[in-house]
Amino acid sequence: MHSGSFNQKIWQLAKKIPKGRVTTYKILAEAAGTKAYRAVGQALNKNPYAPVVPCHRVVNSKGQLHGYAHGLKKKAELLRNEGIKIKNNKIVGFEKLVYLY
Repeated sequence: MHSGSFNQKIWQLAKKIPKGRVTTYKILAEAAGTKAYRAVGQALNKNPYAPVVPCHRVVNSKGQLHGYAHGLKKKAELLRNEGIKIKNNKIVGFEKLVYLY
């Protein structure tokens, strides 16, 4: 798969994550039909459409904030603005907020 089309696919899937919810790199990768979790992270890092493509809503599988092109402080701020509580860089009530495709 061409990396441009892979990135586009990841960005399209990320756009589906509703405000006030999060998903994980793994769930996003599986929705794209791949196990390339790191490649998903790289695609999100290259996202030129933020915040329309809400890559800030993607966290690691333990609900911890992980990687964001504009820094974790900004990622936390964006999530808090959507009503998500964060404590020690982790989503509070993570299991209830996970968006599945």
